[in-house]
Amino acid sequence: MLWLVAALVAAAAPTPADSVLNSAERPWALEPSAELGFLAPLHHTIQLGRDGTDDFSYIQEGGQDNLFLVARLAMDIRVGPRKRNTFTLLYQPLDLRTTREIERPLVFDGVRFTEGGLDARYGFDFYRGSWTWDFLESEDAELGLGCSLQIRNANIQFTSADGEQRTTNRNIGPVPILRLRGRWDGDVGFWGFEADGFYAPIKYLNGGDSDVVGAIADVSLRAGLKGSKGVEPYLNLRYLGGGAEGTSRRPDPGKDGYTENWLHVATLTVGTYLR
Repeated sequence: MLWLVAALVAAAAPTPADSVLNSAERPWALEPSAELGFLAPLHHTIQLGRDGTDDFSYIQEGGQDNLFLVARLAMDIRVGPRKRNTFTLLYQPLDLRTTREIERPLVFDGVRFTEGGLDARYGFDFYRGSWTWDFLESEDAELGLGCSLQIRNANIQFTSADGEQRTTNRNIGPVPILRLRGRWDGDVGFWGFEADGFYAPIKYLNGGDSDVVGAIADVSLRAGLKGSKGVEPYLNLRYLGGGAEGTSRRPDPGKDGYTENWLHVATLTVGTYLR
């Protein structure tokens, strides 16, 4: 979708020969990017319900001991004098589906799984809007500080292979984040980094509807080439981690609302900027 928007804008407005999308004379610029690669879980545990299994590892017992496809789409919108204000729209799908034989009795939100196969889905897509201000007045370097608001879209499921037992935990909510990004250009290439993260008692941020402490860290390092007409391929290494622990004050019927969930993954992707 981002690429379609970029293509429509490029077709509607004349641009100089050095860029397929943007013009140096305009006070704004669109810079879409897309990444595709693999995700490797490093550590992932969950407990659903205070009486639930408290040491369940998705990697050791849930089938997350392999690699998964990962994609990432973003759009930078640069505006203002020297385009030092950057607004970023990001979509990060995360949907890990696995199947494995049960090795011991497991309990999630009061539902007991004792034998046979266990189908697990860990869905945690998120949408993020960010703003950063570039402190460097340079054409070849950027160092920006800002903030983000992330919307989590969690869908966590455990289902017996015969379909007789199932528990689902769904949640949508806002997550405030601090943001730091940098980029340095050379003659033929560039390198850069991004770091988004927070650690906070969520109950003070969502009106006291839950007694939960949460954290997130999204840190990446990338290096790429400065291609012709603003097309810049790059390689990106990313750490993505975080989770939450606590009790919701408005649990679903039949559940006590307690969750402890911590995830740490690494991704390696190939991406492309249009600048």
